[in-house]
Amino acid sequence: MSEHTYAERELVLMRLIDAPRELVFRVWTEPKHMAQWWGPHGFTNPVCEMDVRPGGKLYIVMRHESGFEHPMPGTFIEVAPPERLVFDNEATDAHGRILLKGHVVVTFEDEGGKTKLTVHARATGLVPESVQMIGGMEQGWSQSLDKLGEVLAGG
Repeated sequence: MSEHTYAERELVLMRLIDAPRELVFRVWTEPKHMAQWWGPHGFTNPVCEMDVRPGGKLYIVMRHESGFEHPMPGTFIEVAPPERLVFDNEATDAHGRILLKGHVVVTFEDEGGKTKLTVHARATGLVPESVQMIGGMEQGWSQSLDKLGEVLAGG
């Protein structure tokens, strides 16, 4: 049975973060840190589980301030500290139905003690409501990366 695609989007975001790349890599790969910044404004992550190795599982539940939860299971494909992180992820509903599939490549480059962070994210929507989710993808990633910068700045 083939999947119907309702929407697709690919984007690349870059940030220069005032922190060494080993530290930036760590806040991407340690659940206690990732839970502090993952997701757009208005979201917390009451569940953040990560087995950071190729084939290892990722499971985050993003909870909106309204109480609505967005489960996000995933799998790590490539883990090359502190340079590169690749994972697939899915957005599911409360019943485990897959709404969209994502593929994320994150690179961490040393820029004189700072980190040039590049996120290359691709998403494919599998249900009609995924069109709206993909429409907010750039804003969601931008807000997540802003929150990441705040966490690393000690804010």
